Amino acid sequence: CVLSFRICNVRQLMWASRCIEKWQESFEQAPMYVAVMTYLGFGIVTLFGYLRDFLRAVGLEKCHLAQEREEQKDFVPLYQDFENFYTRNLYMRVRDNWNRPICSLPGPVFDLMERVSDDYNWTFRLTGGTIHNAINMGSYNYLGFAENNADFLKTVADKTRQYGVGVGSTRQEIGNLGIHEELEQLVANFLRVESSMTFGMGFATNSMNIPALVGKGCLILSDELNHTSLILGARLSGALIRVFKHNNMHSLEKMLREAISSGQPRTHRPWKKILIMVEGIYSMEGSLVRLPEIVALKKKYKAYLYLDEAHSIGAVGPTGRGVTELFNVNPSDVDVMMGTFTKSFGAAGGYIAGKKELVDYLRSHSHSAVYATAMSPPVTEQIIRAMKCIMGKDGSTEGERIHKLAENTRYFRARLKEMGFIIYGNDDSPVVPILLYMPGKVVAFAREMLERKIGVVVVGFPATPITEARARFCLSAAHTKAMLNQVLHHMNEVGDHLCLKFSRLKYSSCPNLHDEKDFELGS
Repeated sequence: CVLSFRICNVRQLMWASRCIEKWQESFEQAPMYVAVMTYLGFGIVTLFGYLRDFLRAVGLEKCHLAQEREEQKDFVPLYQDFENFYTRNLYMRVRDNWNRPICSLPGPVFDLMERVSDDYNWTFRLTGGTIHNAINMGSYNYLGFAENNADFLKTVADKTRQYGVGVGSTRQEIGNLGIHEELEQLVANFLRVESSMTFGMGFATNSMNIPALVGKGCLILSDELNHTSLILGARLSGALIRVFKHNNMHSLEKMLREAISSGQPRTHRPWKKILIMVEGIYSMEGSLVRLPEIVALKKKYKAYLYLDEAHSIGAVGPTGRGVTELFNVNPSDVDVMMGTFTKSFGAAGGYIAGKKELVDYLRSHSHSAVYATAMSPPVTEQIIRAMKCIMGKDGSTEGERIHKLAENTRYFRARLKEMGFIIYGNDDSPVVPILLYMPGKVVAFAREMLERKIGVVVVGFPATPITEARARFCLSAAHTKAMLNQVLHHMNEVGDHLCLKFSRLKYSSCPNLHDEKDFELGS
């Protein structure tokens, strides 16, 4: 008995240490000179922006963007002044780095259509040329299911022949197919919950279902880095919204205490519901939610928890079941489990999962369930195919793609840290943000990488704080070691050429890419 008690304690301590390691995330601050140069760079382009606005006002330069008409000058402006100024004078100068058209499968490599601008990025024209076999480091193809292998897609082709590509009705009327119900049962089994329901659009899964769950007299506690779909759904609900600091449990608990003790404004009546909204992986930071601590707070203060696993489902956890599996949290402790099929499953749409009472309620109260057209049959079959592959039900090895993604993620992150780049997020996150800071370096980085046939996504204001522009890499199980080494080689060159290695931390040149505790725990 004493021996078994000690073994249990050792296992608990090992699990706790693993959780602590998974919560250790990198958010290194840049040196002071970088911050100063970033503000200086934005200041210079802003001054030139005002100069160009003056030239447009006196007729020396033409403005191509929408403007208020002279006869409406006394009306409330339709356009936000600063954002319009930003688009007109800053974004247009670098617009060639976004919205690039591709002309192939968005797999680990893809083809891009060449384009040029004759009027400084106000308009573009295609040259007819193609950039072939560029390495794709920007798509959310975490498990490599964005593929066109005819053998793999045979069932999808069969369902397309059987049902067509569209349903033409809502599921409440005559658009409910057998494969829709099969998918929902499969999702519930995969997540280990009672029931689930699916939707044809991932964004609408959040924005249209949150208003069905909370309303006036309810309180939403939202992480400050939550996705726009969560923010929109919260605003549409009519509930009061309070924002807590990112992954800060002290900030969240303080708000929960105030909500319980003070109640609603003016009346001080108790809140009808308190809903905590978080994400599994935050797509701009690459950080993981502190799920065990949030679940503990949720239970302590009798709140509800809404977990958005758009980027984490399929991408983390030994068998791809998301952050609940990664942190060994019981899925029943999460009241509303949400996720999308657009990332790890190579398809489209989203799901809500949880208790049967929750799902039955949403079937009749969710705008997205009642009014939206049912999910396309080939998309439905693609999700079923991918999920069965992840679960090992199609004859493949369970967790094989997840293991490959985890291996690529840890290797890529470790090498970037060795090189001296500042990267954000958790070592288990396949979203890898690399901080570039200065506006000129953001543009130069994207163009230099494309010249080396590497497609990257660069992100700036308003998607990030104005002084934290970055490049966001998305790892995939379909990336080979040779591809990653090629990207890292060019990253090293471009990082030296553009002076992007701002990190002051030192990392080992031989990183431990495998967690030995995993093998100890298993044994």
